[in-house]
Amino acid sequence: MRNRVMTIVCAAAIGCATTTPAFAAPEDDPLVVTADALIMRPALFASTVAGSAIFLVALPFAAISKSIKPTAQALVVTPAKATFTRGLGDFDYEKSTPANEIAAY
Repeated sequence: MRNRVMTIVCAAAIGCATTTPAFAAPEDDPLVVTADALIMRPALFASTVAGSAIFLVALPFAAISKSIKPTAQALVVTPAKATFTRGLGDFDYEKSTPANEIAAY
């Protein structure tokens, strides 16, 4: 009997510890969405373009040091993802570092 109760308690504890709570998604504030569309997206697009230009200048040096992928990730891919892949008004996206992205390759 004691063994059965202990098994049930352990199973309930593991079940409660491994479940994730369900949270309702908060509604986006119209002011935040507007500011993102009018200010942040153009600024992030400009940083993507500037990062691409800097990457082209740095490309010979990155090739010599064999660090083309981390350089491209930091200067082009990360700003482009922040510009084009995150939701409008979503500033809680996971910030990825070039080291994490390179490890995924």
